[in-house]
Amino acid sequence: MTATDPPRALLFDVFGTVVDWRTSVAREVAAATAAQVDSLAFADRWRSLYQPAMEQVRSGARAFTRLDVLHLESLRIVLSEFDVRIPEPSIVALNLAWHRLDPWPDSVDGIGRLQSKFIVAPLSNGNISLLLDMAKNAGLAWDAILGAEPARAYKPLPEAYLRTADILGLRPEQCMMVAAHNGDLMAARECGFRTAFVSRPREYGPSQTKDVAPESDWTYSVHSIAELATALHC
Repeated sequence: MTATDPPRALLFDVFGTVVDWRTSVAREVAAATAAQVDSLAFADRWRSLYQPAMEQVRSGARAFTRLDVLHLESLRIVLSEFDVRIPEPSIVALNLAWHRLDPWPDSVDGIGRLQSKFIVAPLSNGNISLLLDMAKNAGLAWDAILGAEPARAYKPLPEAYLRTADILGLRPEQCMMVAAHNGDLMAARECGFRTAFVSRPREYGPSQTKDVAPESDWTYSVHSIAELATALHC
């Protein structure tokens, strides 16, 4: 395979790249708490515990634990911080908000177009049941559900990328990581993946300062998944 040959698989970060987690989670927080809290601030705080929770697994301090469990633990912390009391069944139901995230407007069409030519799959830190539910809810046409749970490793550990390529029977250079996060792409490139940056400048709201633009010479840098499909002649 040469540098000019197309990749075989496009592997997608999901939270923020394919789906709008912030608006979706905030909507469900508002409903579950009867608008007792600033739902966007609540969603932001919940998300802020995402990386620290996974770092416990990445560091070896904790055995591999699926993201649904980590999300639920973080939710209990945030409910306490915001002094919100809701029944246990409502807490469990609210945790499933991450299974029902809305896609960005270009995601469904763009991924559908790419699927006509490439293997398309998530390479996400989400667990399998979460990503399956999300795909059904959002209409995402994945060929497979891959990422942290099948690989038993959370990004940006190299194992998350390399084991995913191996599951597909592909070499790293036959895979392209698609993400709105420069750090994710850097880790993937260090593993030999090609890279595509998709700009999502409002993932964290109107005051976002991180990942608003590409920070390296990625293989592709685009403003939407549909634009990536066009660049790849789909």
